[in-house]
Amino acid sequence: MIYRLLLRPILFQFDAEKVHDFTFMCLSFFGKIPFLFSFIKFLYKPTNSKLETNLFGIKFPSPVGLAAGLDKNAKLINEFSSLGFGFIEIGTVTPKPQDGNPKKRLFRLLDDKAVINRMGFNNDGVEKIASRLKNRGNIIIGGNIGKNKNTPLEKANTDYLISFDYLFDYVDYFAVNVSSPNTENLRDLQHQDNLKSLLNSIQKNNKSRSQPKPVLLKIAPDLNETQLLNIIKVVEDTGLDGIIATNTTLERNNLKSDNDLVNQKGGLSGAPLKDRSTQVIKFIHKSSKGKIPIIGVGGIMSPSDALEKIKAGASLVQLYSGFIYSGPGLVKQINNTILNYRLNY
Repeated sequence: MIYRLLLRPILFQFDAEKVHDFTFMCLSFFGKIPFLFSFIKFLYKPTNSKLETNLFGIKFPSPVGLAAGLDKNAKLINEFSSLGFGFIEIGTVTPKPQDGNPKKRLFRLLDDKAVINRMGFNNDGVEKIASRLKNRGNIIIGGNIGKNKNTPLEKANTDYLISFDYLFDYVDYFAVNVSSPNTENLRDLQHQDNLKSLLNSIQKNNKSRSQPKPVLLKIAPDLNETQLLNIIKVVEDTGLDGIIATNTTLERNNLKSDNDLVNQKGGLSGAPLKDRSTQVIKFIHKSSKGKIPIIGVGGIMSPSDALEKIKAGASLVQLYSGFIYSGPGLVKQINNTILNYRLNY
């Protein structure tokens, strides 16, 4: 409530990416004050064991996670965990550091409760990010991996494997990102042959380990049913552990914001993505007969939105734009809503 009524109106007066950086600076500062950090954990971190979710061999303390894209560089995993997130997905991480696309590249569509970003996998590179995770404690971390912008598509497998190797000892699961619209030609990796080649190479590496890690595929919401069926087949054929549905969309249907915002290039997230993301979850769940675990993300702006994803077939959910618009109070509300649903289901 404080965030929405007092902080958000002030923060939203300024450039979105500068506010993101300022917020990270503040969270980092507050996280170093022991009594304040403990008080924040007391306010937001769930403690009820009924929220625990066991999925692909991992016990998640709560089913609400932070989606990739907010803490790309694994700088604030402790702080975000204290705000009630049951798991943190870092990245997207690439082998080499890169600045991403030119600024300005992050836009709020206030009338639509949405965000457009064309960040372009800006990150510190896998070596530095892996070093930050060495003392991560018992926080559940997902490693979202992608390819560098200048890596040709035919050499993409090598990029993914480099990040996979570096992060293997420091993350609990991997998310293979082939669906960001902000790296040229990346979505071509969703084509069946390309995708099967990539996932087979990752799984070969993974299964050579004494204790393989869960590997999930993050997909776009803009795939048609035939493409989704192909994705399901590849996931089953390669023995992947699950699907993250969905990434941001290139669609711009029925938006209310000014055209200069609506026409910005990049991926759209937030409220307009809600229904399509849920449709994709429902289709995958039904078509796979519930055999493929799903993490639902896209347009979760309220507790009822999160519950809708779970009823559609998602086992876990993730927040991005909803957290930007509503703050940490939304995480707590969703956890409470899911808890009540489980107690009465």
